Amino acid sequence: MPKMKTNRSAAKRFRFTGSGKIKRAKAYKSHLLTKKDAKRKRNLRKASLISGSDYNKIKRLLPYAN
Repeated sequence: MPKMKTNRSAAKRFRFTGSGKIKRAKAYKSHLLTKKDAKRKRNLRKASLISGSDYNKIKRLLPYAN
């Protein structure tokens, strides 16, 4: 049976933590930044974890990550 391919778009967007959770970047940080205040933009820089309901979907896209 051939190897499974990693979904490359998912590999660029998600990272695994040491404990096996999946990190993601927050949305709404790409454009229209002048109207957003500094506090909001600062908080958008921080990574967050994906929701539990999405975990199995993302894990399937990254078969060799963890």
